[in-house]
Amino acid sequence: MPGSSCLRVWLVLGVAGLSSGGPAAAQEPDDLVVHGFASQGFIKSTANDYLAESERGSFEFAEAGLNVTKQLGSRLRFGAQLFARDLGPEGDYRVSFDWFYLDYRLFDWLGLRAGRTKLPFGLHNETSDIDAARIPILLPQSLYPTTQRDLLLAQTGLELYGFLSLGAAGGFDYRFYGGTIFVERPPFVPGPSPLVITDTGAPYVVGGRLLWETPLLGLRAGGSLQYLRLDIDFVAAPWLMPPPFMGPGKAKIPARLWVGSIDYQGERLGLTAEYGRWRAGRETSPMVVPNQTTISERLYAMATFHVTAWLTTGIYYARLVTDVEDCEEVFPWVSGCENRGAYQHDTAATLRFDVTPRWLIKLEGHFMRGTALLDPSLNDGVERQMLDENWVVLLAKTTAYF
Repeated sequence: MPGSSCLRVWLVLGVAGLSSGGPAAAQEPDDLVVHGFASQGFIKSTANDYLAESERGSFEFAEAGLNVTKQLGSRLRFGAQLFARDLGPEGDYRVSFDWFYLDYRLFDWLGLRAGRTKLPFGLHNETSDIDAARIPILLPQSLYPTTQRDLLLAQTGLELYGFLSLGAAGGFDYRFYGGTIFVERPPFVPGPSPLVITDTGAPYVVGGRLLWETPLLGLRAGGSLQYLRLDIDFVAAPWLMPPPFMGPGKAKIPARLWVGSIDYQGERLGLTAEYGRWRAGRETSPMVVPNQTTISERLYAMATFHVTAWLTTGIYYARLVTDVEDCEEVFPWVSGCENRGAYQHDTAATLRFDVTPRWLIKLEGHFMRGTALLDPSLNDGVERQMLDENWVVLLAKTTAYF
Protein backbone atom coordinates (compact mmCIF):
# COMPACT_ATOMS: atom_id res chain seq x y z
CA MET A 1 0.00 0.00 0.00
CA PRO A 2 1.48 3.45 -0.92
CA GLY A 3 2.76 5.24 2.13
CA SER A 4 2.79 2.16 4.36
CA SER A 5 6.58 2.34 4.76
CA CYS A 6 6.20 5.96 5.84
CA LEU A 7 3.65 4.97 8.47
CA ARG A 8 5.97 2.23 9.75
CA VAL A 9 8.71 4.84 10.17
CA TRP A 10 6.38 6.97 12.27
CA LEU A 11 5.36 3.98 14.35
CA VAL A 12 8.99 3.05 14.98
CA LEU A 13 9.67 6.62 16.09
CA GLY A 14 6.66 6.47 18.39
CA VAL A 15 7.64 3.15 19.95
CA ALA A 16 11.19 4.36 20.44
CA GLY A 17 9.87 7.43 22.20
CA LEU A 18 7.68 5.35 24.50
CA SER A 19 10.79 3.76 25.98
CA SER A 20 12.97 6.86 26.01
CA GLY A 21 11.81 8.30 29.29
CA GLY A 22 9.19 10.60 27.75
CA PRO A 23 8.75 14.33 28.23
CA ALA A 24 8.98 14.10 32.00
CA ALA A 25 12.74 13.57 31.81
CA ALA A 26 14.68 16.50 33.28
CA GLN A 27 15.29 19.10 30.57
CA GLU A 28 17.75 21.95 30.65
CA PRO A 29 16.43 25.21 29.13
CA ASP A 30 18.53 24.69 25.97
CA ASP A 31 17.81 20.96 25.55
CA LEU A 32 16.12 19.66 22.42
CA VAL A 33 12.63 18.40 23.34
CA VAL A 34 11.03 15.81 21.07
CA HIS A 35 7.44 14.56 21.10
CA GLY A 36 5.56 12.30 18.72
CA PHE A 37 2.33 10.39 18.17
CA ALA A 38 0.79 7.77 15.90
CA SER A 39 -2.94 7.00 15.58
CA GLN A 40 -5.03 4.41 13.80
CA GLY A 41 -8.79 4.64 13.56
CA PHE A 42 -11.81 2.92 12.03
CA ILE A 43 -14.98 4.60 10.76
CA LYS A 44 -18.34 3.01 9.89
CA SER A 45 -21.60 4.69 8.88
CA THR A 46 -25.08 3.23 8.47
CA ALA A 47 -25.66 5.33 5.34
CA ASN A 48 -23.71 7.90 3.30
CA ASP A 49 -19.92 7.79 2.95
CA TYR A 50 -18.40 10.27 5.41
CA LEU A 51 -14.70 11.28 5.36
CA ALA A 52 -13.84 7.89 3.79
CA GLU A 53 -15.74 4.94 2.28
CA SER A 54 -17.37 4.57 5.66
CA GLU A 55 -20.59 2.81 4.69
CA ARG A 56 -18.67 -0.41 4.24
CA GLY A 57 -16.21 0.47 7.02
CA SER A 58 -12.79 2.02 6.51
CA PHE A 59 -9.38 1.97 8.19
CA GLU A 60 -8.30 4.97 6.10
CA PHE A 61 -8.25 7.03 9.27
CA ALA A 62 -4.64 7.33 10.46
CA GLU A 63 -2.20 10.08 11.38
CA ALA A 64 1.27 10.52 12.83
CA GLY A 65 3.47 13.41 13.83
CA LEU A 66 6.87 14.27 15.23
CA ASN A 67 7.61 17.68 16.73
CA VAL A 68 10.68 19.31 18.23
CA THR A 69 11.29 22.47 20.25
CA LYS A 70 14.60 23.96 21.30
CA GLN A 71 15.62 27.01 23.30
CA LEU A 72 18.16 29.05 21.33
CA GLY A 73 18.74 31.48 24.16
CA SER A 74 16.96 32.94 27.16
CA ARG A 75 14.29 34.56 24.97
CA LEU A 76 14.41 32.75 21.62
CA ARG A 77 12.86 29.37 20.87
CA PHE A 78 12.46 27.23 17.74
CA GLY A 79 9.73 24.67 17.05
CA ALA A 80 8.54 22.49 14.15
CA GLN A 81 6.28 19.53 13.46
CA LEU A 82 6.24 16.96 10.68
CA PHE A 83 2.84 15.43 10.05
CA ALA A 84 1.28 12.74 7.84
CA ARG A 85 -2.24 11.38 7.65
CA ASP A 86 -4.56 9.20 5.64
CA LEU A 87 -8.23 10.17 5.70
CA GLY A 88 -10.19 8.66 2.85
CA PRO A 89 -9.09 10.47 -0.33
CA GLU A 90 -6.92 12.95 1.62
CA GLY A 91 -3.36 12.76 2.83
CA ASP A 92 -2.12 9.38 1.55
CA TYR A 93 0.64 9.59 4.21
CA ARG A 94 2.36 12.55 2.55
CA VAL A 95 4.81 14.02 5.04
CA SER A 96 4.83 17.81 5.37
CA PHE A 97 5.70 20.52 7.84
CA ASP A 98 2.54 21.17 9.84
CA TRP A 99 4.04 24.18 11.58
CA PHE A 100 7.43 25.77 12.27
CA TYR A 101 8.37 28.99 14.00
CA LEU A 102 10.90 31.19 15.77
CA ASP A 103 9.51 32.61 19.00
CA TYR A 104 11.08 35.67 20.65
CA ARG A 105 9.54 36.52 24.03
CA LEU A 106 10.40 39.93 25.45
CA PHE A 107 8.05 39.95 28.44
CA ASP A 108 5.06 37.97 29.71
CA TRP A 109 2.86 40.55 28.01
CA LEU A 110 4.72 40.70 24.70
CA GLY A 111 6.16 38.08 22.36
CA LEU A 112 6.66 37.66 18.62
CA ARG A 113 6.47 34.52 16.47
CA ALA A 114 7.49 34.20 12.83
CA GLY A 115 7.00 31.24 10.53
CA ARG A 116 4.08 28.89 9.98
CA THR A 117 2.15 29.32 13.21
CA LYS A 118 -1.09 27.71 14.34
CA LEU A 119 -4.17 29.86 13.95
CA PRO A 120 -5.62 30.82 17.34
CA PHE A 121 -9.24 30.47 16.24
CA GLY A 122 -11.76 29.29 18.81
CA LEU A 123 -10.69 27.10 21.70
CA HIS A 124 -9.56 23.93 19.92
CA ASN A 125 -7.99 24.85 16.59
CA GLU A 126 -4.45 24.89 18.01
CA THR A 127 -4.82 21.37 19.44
CA SER A 128 -6.83 19.89 16.56
CA ASP A 129 -3.75 17.93 15.47
CA ILE A 130 -3.20 16.38 18.94
CA ASP A 131 -5.61 13.52 19.64
CA ALA A 132 -4.35 13.11 23.23
CA ALA A 133 -5.22 16.74 24.04
CA ARG A 134 -8.98 16.31 23.59
CA ILE A 135 -11.78 13.92 24.52
CA PRO A 136 -13.71 13.50 21.21
CA ILE A 137 -12.31 11.63 18.23
CA LEU A 138 -13.90 14.23 15.96
CA LEU A 139 -14.08 17.78 17.26
CA PRO A 140 -17.45 19.43 16.51
CA GLN A 141 -17.32 19.58 12.74
CA SER A 142 -19.53 22.65 12.57
CA LEU A 143 -16.55 24.74 13.76
CA TYR A 144 -13.54 22.47 13.26
CA PRO A 145 -14.12 20.61 9.96
CA THR A 146 -11.38 18.05 9.50
CA THR A 147 -11.82 18.16 5.71
CA GLN A 148 -10.58 21.78 5.84
CA ARG A 149 -7.69 21.08 8.20
CA ASP A 150 -4.99 22.23 5.74
CA LEU A 151 -6.82 25.52 5.24
CA LEU A 152 -7.66 26.32 8.87
CA LEU A 153 -4.77 24.95 10.95
CA ALA A 154 -1.93 27.43 10.40
CA GLN A 155 -0.82 30.61 8.64
CA THR A 156 2.60 31.70 7.41
CA GLY A 157 3.54 35.12 8.67
CA LEU A 158 3.90 36.98 11.98
CA GLU A 159 2.10 36.79 15.31
CA LEU A 160 2.08 39.02 18.38
CA TYR A 161 1.04 37.45 21.66
CA GLY A 162 1.09 37.96 25.39
CA PHE A 163 -0.73 37.82 28.70
CA LEU A 164 -1.95 40.98 30.40
CA SER A 165 -2.55 40.54 34.12
CA LEU A 166 -5.60 42.29 35.57
CA GLY A 167 -4.87 41.41 39.18
CA ALA A 168 -7.99 40.30 41.02
CA ALA A 169 -9.96 40.48 37.74
CA GLY A 170 -7.89 37.73 36.12
CA GLY A 171 -6.09 38.49 32.88
CA PHE A 172 -6.27 38.65 29.09
CA ASP A 173 -4.49 36.23 26.78
CA TYR A 174 -4.19 37.91 23.37
CA ARG A 175 -2.89 36.85 19.96
CA PHE A 176 -2.86 38.85 16.72
CA TYR A 177 -1.51 37.56 13.43
CA GLY A 178 -1.15 38.29 9.74
CA GLY A 179 0.21 36.39 6.77
CA THR A 180 -0.97 33.93 4.15
CA ILE A 181 -2.17 30.35 3.83
CA PHE A 182 -0.71 27.80 1.45
CA VAL A 183 -3.69 25.98 -0.02
CA GLU A 184 -2.61 22.53 -1.22
CA ARG A 185 -6.04 21.40 -2.38
CA PRO A 186 -9.25 23.08 -3.57
CA PRO A 187 -11.41 24.32 -0.70
CA PHE A 188 -14.49 22.34 0.28
CA VAL A 189 -17.57 24.07 -1.20
CA PRO A 190 -21.03 23.06 0.07
CA GLY A 191 -23.39 22.16 -2.74
CA PRO A 192 -22.74 21.31 -6.39
CA SER A 193 -20.27 23.70 -8.02
CA PRO A 194 -20.55 25.02 -11.59
CA LEU A 195 -16.76 25.57 -11.64
CA VAL A 196 -13.80 23.26 -12.14
CA ILE A 197 -10.97 24.59 -9.95
CA THR A 198 -7.48 24.56 -11.48
CA ASP A 199 -5.47 26.52 -8.88
CA THR A 200 -5.95 28.18 -5.49
CA GLY A 201 -4.17 30.70 -3.30
CA ALA A 202 -4.71 32.92 -0.28
CA PRO A 203 -3.12 36.37 -0.59
CA TYR A 204 -3.82 37.27 3.02
CA VAL A 205 -5.19 36.18 6.37
CA VAL A 206 -5.35 38.49 9.39
CA GLY A 207 -7.06 38.07 12.72
CA GLY A 208 -6.79 37.60 16.42
CA ARG A 209 -8.18 36.04 19.55
CA LEU A 210 -8.78 37.53 22.99
CA LEU A 211 -9.44 35.24 25.96
CA TRP A 212 -10.36 36.47 29.41
CA GLU A 213 -9.04 34.19 32.14
CA THR A 214 -11.63 35.03 34.78
CA PRO A 215 -11.03 35.11 38.56
CA LEU A 216 -13.09 31.91 38.82
CA LEU A 217 -10.59 29.08 38.53
CA GLY A 218 -11.11 27.12 35.30
CA LEU A 219 -13.47 29.63 33.64
CA ARG A 220 -12.51 31.59 30.55
CA ALA A 221 -14.40 33.41 27.81
CA GLY A 222 -13.46 35.26 24.66
CA GLY A 223 -13.77 35.71 20.96
CA SER A 224 -11.90 35.13 17.70
CA LEU A 225 -12.06 37.12 14.47
CA GLN A 226 -10.44 36.33 11.14
CA TYR A 227 -10.40 37.91 7.69
CA LEU A 228 -9.00 36.12 4.67
CA ARG A 229 -9.32 35.91 0.92
CA LEU A 230 -9.08 32.92 -1.37
CA ASP A 231 -8.18 33.41 -5.03
CA ILE A 232 -9.31 30.62 -7.35
CA ASP A 233 -8.47 29.94 -10.99
CA PHE A 234 -11.18 27.97 -12.75
CA VAL A 235 -12.84 26.89 -15.93
CA ALA A 236 -16.60 26.61 -16.23
CA ALA A 237 -18.08 23.16 -15.93
CA PRO A 238 -18.91 21.75 -19.39
CA TRP A 239 -22.62 21.53 -18.62
CA LEU A 240 -22.74 25.24 -17.73
CA MET A 241 -21.37 26.84 -20.91
CA PRO A 242 -20.68 25.61 -24.46
CA PRO A 243 -17.01 25.05 -25.43
CA PRO A 244 -16.37 28.50 -27.05
CA PHE A 245 -17.01 30.17 -23.68
CA MET A 246 -15.04 27.81 -21.47
CA GLY A 247 -11.91 29.94 -21.15
CA PRO A 248 -10.13 30.32 -17.80
CA GLY A 249 -11.51 32.66 -15.18
CA LYS A 250 -10.75 33.90 -11.68
CA ALA A 251 -12.78 34.12 -8.51
CA LYS A 252 -12.14 36.03 -5.32
CA ILE A 253 -13.69 34.77 -2.10
CA PRO A 254 -13.32 37.28 0.74
CA ALA A 255 -14.38 35.82 4.07
CA ARG A 256 -14.95 37.00 7.62
CA LEU A 257 -15.07 34.37 10.35
CA TRP A 258 -15.89 34.98 13.99
CA VAL A 259 -16.64 32.80 16.98
CA GLY A 260 -17.51 33.49 20.61
CA SER A 261 -16.30 30.99 23.21
CA ILE A 262 -16.92 30.10 26.84
CA ASP A 263 -15.20 27.26 28.66
CA TYR A 264 -15.12 25.84 32.18
CA GLN A 265 -12.71 23.09 33.20
CA GLY A 266 -13.11 21.84 36.75
CA GLU A 267 -11.35 19.00 38.49
CA ARG A 268 -13.63 16.44 36.81
CA LEU A 269 -16.30 18.34 34.86
CA GLY A 270 -15.74 20.30 31.66
CA LEU A 271 -18.32 22.50 29.92
CA THR A 272 -17.70 24.27 26.61
CA ALA A 273 -19.87 26.19 24.15
CA GLU A 274 -18.99 28.14 21.01
CA TYR A 275 -21.07 30.05 18.48
CA GLY A 276 -19.95 31.63 15.23
CA ARG A 277 -20.99 33.01 11.87
CA TRP A 278 -18.81 32.78 8.79
CA ARG A 279 -19.45 35.24 5.96
CA ALA A 280 -18.09 34.37 2.51
CA GLY A 281 -18.47 36.31 -0.72
CA ARG A 282 -17.90 35.28 -4.32
CA GLU A 283 -16.74 37.54 -7.11
CA THR A 284 -16.01 35.92 -10.48
CA SER A 285 -14.49 37.27 -13.66
CA PRO A 286 -15.89 36.64 -16.18
CA MET A 287 -19.20 36.37 -14.36
CA VAL A 288 -20.05 32.78 -15.23
CA VAL A 289 -22.21 32.55 -12.08
CA PRO A 290 -23.89 35.36 -10.11
CA ASN A 291 -21.81 37.02 -7.43
CA GLN A 292 -23.19 36.29 -3.99
CA THR A 293 -22.60 36.39 -0.25
CA THR A 294 -23.58 33.65 2.19
CA ILE A 295 -23.51 33.57 5.98
CA SER A 296 -23.23 30.21 7.69
CA GLU A 297 -24.17 29.60 11.33
CA ARG A 298 -22.04 27.25 13.42
CA LEU A 299 -22.37 26.20 17.06
CA TYR A 300 -21.87 23.42 19.56
CA ALA A 301 -22.19 22.68 23.28
CA MET A 302 -20.00 20.02 24.89
CA ALA A 303 -19.68 18.38 28.32
CA THR A 304 -16.95 16.05 29.53
CA PHE A 305 -16.56 14.17 32.80
CA HIS A 306 -13.52 12.37 34.22
CA VAL A 307 -15.07 9.27 35.77
CA THR A 308 -11.75 7.75 36.87
CA ALA A 309 -8.08 8.31 36.12
CA TRP A 310 -8.44 6.01 33.09
CA LEU A 311 -12.00 6.73 31.89
CA THR A 312 -13.43 10.00 30.57
CA THR A 313 -16.83 10.47 28.94
CA GLY A 314 -17.98 13.24 26.65
CA ILE A 315 -21.08 14.37 24.79
CA TYR A 316 -21.79 17.25 22.45
CA TYR A 317 -24.40 18.65 20.13
CA ALA A 318 -23.21 20.57 17.05
CA ARG A 319 -25.13 22.35 14.32
CA LEU A 320 -24.19 23.81 10.95
CA VAL A 321 -26.47 25.84 8.67
CA THR A 322 -24.74 26.76 5.42
CA ASP A 323 -26.89 29.83 4.61
CA VAL A 324 -28.96 31.43 7.35
CA GLU A 325 -31.02 33.47 4.89
CA ASP A 326 -32.24 30.39 3.03
CA CYS A 327 -32.54 28.12 6.04
CA GLU A 328 -34.16 29.46 9.19
CA GLU A 329 -33.69 27.20 12.19
CA VAL A 330 -36.69 27.22 14.52
CA PHE A 331 -35.28 24.82 17.11
CA PRO A 332 -32.25 22.48 17.04
CA TRP A 333 -34.30 19.49 15.90
CA VAL A 334 -37.04 21.40 14.05
CA SER A 335 -35.60 22.72 10.82
CA GLY A 336 -37.00 25.36 8.51
CA CYS A 337 -34.77 24.00 5.74
CA GLU A 338 -36.32 22.06 2.92
CA ASN A 339 -32.88 21.17 1.57
CA ARG A 340 -31.21 18.58 3.83
CA GLY A 341 -27.91 19.43 2.14
CA ALA A 342 -28.00 22.89 3.73
CA TYR A 343 -27.79 21.79 7.37
CA GLN A 344 -26.29 19.16 9.60
CA HIS A 345 -27.10 18.31 13.22
CA ASP A 346 -24.61 16.12 15.06
CA THR A 347 -25.21 14.54 18.47
CA ALA A 348 -22.09 12.67 19.64
CA ALA A 349 -20.97 10.60 22.63
CA THR A 350 -17.41 9.49 23.44
CA LEU A 351 -15.65 7.06 25.77
CA ARG A 352 -11.92 7.66 26.27
CA PHE A 353 -9.78 5.00 27.93
CA ASP A 354 -6.28 6.04 29.04
CA VAL A 355 -4.79 2.55 29.08
CA THR A 356 -1.31 3.79 30.03
CA PRO A 357 0.17 7.29 30.42
CA ARG A 358 1.18 7.13 26.74
CA TRP A 359 -1.53 5.02 25.09
CA LEU A 360 -5.25 5.67 24.77
CA ILE A 361 -8.31 4.16 23.09
CA LYS A 362 -11.49 6.03 22.12
CA LEU A 363 -14.95 4.87 21.06
CA GLU A 364 -17.47 7.32 19.61
CA GLY A 365 -20.93 7.44 18.08
CA HIS A 366 -22.69 10.19 16.13
CA PHE A 367 -26.35 10.52 15.23
CA MET A 368 -26.55 12.81 12.21
CA ARG A 369 -29.46 14.69 10.72
CA GLY A 370 -28.74 16.53 7.47
CA THR A 371 -25.96 16.18 4.93
CA ALA A 372 -24.21 19.57 4.65
CA LEU A 373 -20.72 18.21 5.36
CA LEU A 374 -20.90 15.20 3.06
CA ASP A 375 -18.69 15.04 -0.03
CA PRO A 376 -20.61 14.09 -3.20
CA SER A 377 -17.42 12.69 -4.76
CA LEU A 378 -17.36 10.06 -2.02
CA ASN A 379 -21.03 9.26 -2.64
CA ASP A 380 -20.98 8.39 -6.35
CA GLY A 381 -21.62 12.01 -7.32
CA VAL A 382 -25.06 12.07 -5.67
CA GLU A 383 -26.00 15.59 -4.57
CA ARG A 384 -26.25 16.20 -0.81
CA GLN A 385 -29.99 16.85 -0.83
CA MET A 386 -30.55 13.39 -2.32
CA LEU A 387 -28.57 11.49 0.33
CA ASP A 388 -30.11 9.91 3.44
CA GLU A 389 -31.13 12.60 5.91
CA ASN A 390 -30.75 10.51 9.10
CA TRP A 391 -27.63 8.40 9.57
CA VAL A 392 -25.24 7.13 12.22
CA VAL A 393 -21.43 7.19 12.35
CA LEU A 394 -19.40 4.88 14.62
CA LEU A 395 -15.68 5.45 15.21
CA ALA A 396 -12.83 3.80 17.09
CA LYS A 397 -9.32 5.17 17.46
CA THR A 398 -6.14 4.31 19.30
CA THR A 399 -3.20 6.66 19.80
CA ALA A 400 0.30 6.14 21.16
CA TYR A 401 2.29 9.24 22.06
CA PHE A 402 5.39 10.38 23.86
